Amino acid sequence: MQDFDLGIGEGADAVVNFVLDHFTPALDIIAAAIGFVTDGLHDALVGLPAPAIIAAIALVALWRMGWKFAVFAVASLLLITGMGLWERMMETLSLVLAATGIAMLVGIPLGIAMARSNAVQAVARPVLDLMQTMPAFVYLIPAAMFFGLGAVPGTIATVIFAMPPVVRLTNLGIRQVHHEFIEAGEAFGCTPMQLLLKVQIPNALPSIMAGVNQTIMLSLSMVVIASMIGAGGLGNTVLTGIQRLDVGTGFEGGLAVVVLAVLLDRITQSFSGQPQGFSLRRLFGAASAQVAAQKNAAPAGSLAVPKA
Repeated sequence: MQDFDLGIGEGADAVVNFVLDHFTPALDIIAAAIGFVTDGLHDALVGLPAPAIIAAIALVALWRMGWKFAVFAVASLLLITGMGLWERMMETLSLVLAATGIAMLVGIPLGIAMARSNAVQAVARPVLDLMQTMPAFVYLIPAAMFFGLGAVPGTIATVIFAMPPVVRLTNLGIRQVHHEFIEAGEAFGCTPMQLLLKVQIPNALPSIMAGVNQTIMLSLSMVVIASMIGAGGLGNTVLTGIQRLDVGTGFEGGLAVVVLAVLLDRITQSFSGQPQGFSLRRLFGAASAQVAAQKNAAPAGSLAVPKA
C-alpha cells in the first residue's frame, strides 16, 4: 500500500511564508506592543527592591489567606533569594503577568460573546480545542519564525497556549447564571449592558476567576518551555540543568517554579470569594461591638432600679 499524504505540513509552511511575505509590518507592530508590556513589567519588577516585593506579597497573603500562608510566602521567597534566583523569578513573573493580562483582555470578551451567541460558540469551540490540545512545543516554531527569539515570541506562544481556560469558563459561568436573576434584572429595566455588568458577571465571577487561575498556571508552565526560544527566566535555569545533566541546578529551578506556582495559585483562588485572612474592617467591627456591649452591660453587683 502506497503512502497517502495530504500535504498538510506543506500547507502549513505555505501559510507561514504567506504571512511573512505580506504581514511583516503588522507583526512588527504586534511585537513592539507586546515588547513594551513585557519590558515594562520586567523593568518594574527587577527595579523594585526584593524586600519591598516580599512585603507586598506577604500583605496580600495576610489579607486574603491569613497569617499562616503569609509566613509561608515570606519563607518561600527568602528561599528563592537564598538560591540566587530572585532576578530570574522576576523575569518569569513578568512574562506570566504579561501573558495572563493579554489572555484575559482577549479571552474574557470572547467568552462573553460565546455566552451570548451560539453561532460564536460553534465557531470558537473547535479553535479552542485545537489551541488546548496542540503540544506546547509546536507553538514555539511559528512564534520564533514570526517574531524571532526572546521574550516577545515566548509571551505570544504562552498566550495562545494558556487562553482557552479563561474563555471556556467565562462562557460557562455566564450561561449558568440563574434565569431568575436575569428576569429580575429585566423587570427592573436593565439594559443588556447593565444586565451583563451588574447581574451576569458578578454571579459568574467564581467561574471566571477559576478560568483566570488556570490561565496563570498554564502560563507558568509554558514560559518555562518558552525558554527554548530565549524567553529567559527560571526556564533558563531548568534548561541549563537539562543540557549539562546538572541535577542540582535543575532541581533549584524546578523548586523555584513550584514556589511561584503555589503562591500565584493560592492568591488568585482566594479572589473568587471573600477574604479569609486579616481584615481591618472585621477587627475594628469586633472591637466596636465589644465596646458597645461593655457600655450596655450593667455594672457587676449593681441592682436595677425600677422606674416609677
